[in-house]
Amino acid sequence: MCHRVDDVMKLCCELSANQQIQTTVKGSGKGAAAAGGLAFAGGLVGGPLGIAVGGAVGGLLGCWLTSGQFKPLPQIIMELSPQQQQKLYGDLMAILGDIQWTDLAQLTALVMGNATLKQQLTGALLGYITKELQAEVHYVD
Repeated sequence: MCHRVDDVMKLCCELSANQQIQTTVKGSGKGAAAAGGLAFAGGLVGGPLGIAVGGAVGGLLGCWLTSGQFKPLPQIIMELSPQQQQKLYGDLMAILGDIQWTDLAQLTALVMGNATLKQQLTGALLGYITKELQAEVHYVD
């Protein structure tokens, strides 16, 4: 059973790496608030030039506040606690149903070869990440 959970977690990593998905745990709002707040304060104090200076300083502050919070989704998946992995495994097994596999390579081939199954699993994974971990999902261009 344990290797099946590992297989499904590694499949999730493969799905998310394939689509280059990154996440952040509700931190980007702080960065935006810092940038907007300092631009507003700069505008009150220095007019149009103050807006520019406040926005620049606020943008740098926002960047510093949120640095390191954006992580590739495969990294997030591998850092899940055993309980979180078990919950995600249960969610995904509801979609995989009675599909049998012998190793990760076979499971990956089965899923990647079926566009509908791949889409359903990706949707369930993203749903878990946004609901259970309250993370925001971003696609890397």
